Amino acid sequence: MPDLSLELGLQQRGYRLVAGVDEVGRGPLAGPVVSAAVILPPYLTGDEPWLKFLEDSKTLTRPRRELAAQAVRHHALAVGIGQCSHEEIDEIGIGRASIRAMMRAVADLPVQPGHLLLDYVPIRQCPLPFQAIVKGDSISYSIAAASNVAKVLRDSWMQDADITFPGYSFAQNKGYPTADHRSKLLELGPCTIHRRSFGPVREAVQLWGMT
Repeated sequence: MPDLSLELGLQQRGYRLVAGVDEVGRGPLAGPVVSAAVILPPYLTGDEPWLKFLEDSKTLTRPRRELAAQAVRHHALAVGIGQCSHEEIDEIGIGRASIRAMMRAVADLPVQPGHLLLDYVPIRQCPLPFQAIVKGDSISYSIAAASNVAKVLRDSWMQDADITFPGYSFAQNKGYPTADHRSKLLELGPCTIHRRSFGPVREAVQLWGMT
């Protein structure tokens, strides 16, 4: 269960505004990687009832994630969003694309934080002081807040993609490589938002004689 220990510790060191940053969508075969950066109000004690919504988004049901994201957008001091498209992922790789999306989310914040708490990524350079926390979305409220906002946003993006690109069940699988998705990929061939650099998509591209 996350808490405010990391945030309060940094505030005691003089970092009044701390942003939690997380990304969603490293594993899917289609669509963007989406990141959120969230600055929670610096006066929180940890006992605020709405904070209890903020658990690791992967452990929550869709309705609970949506409630969590709504609570964050209502109570947070600032929220920033960043993403990298499937084209960028194919060009620079998912690792670098994930970092780029996270930095875009930080740049999108309407106020600049003094310190970042990142759900762990192998980042070497950052314009601000940061800590990369293993399983940060289960430890830090700020990172959990970012995780839920990013997850809800990306899921919504993939639901829209299901209308534009019917047949792949994007509304259900969100682009992840489920057995059904991989079967439909071979049956229908890749669509324009599939990540050509990912193995199952490369196989389908070759099968269909596509570029």
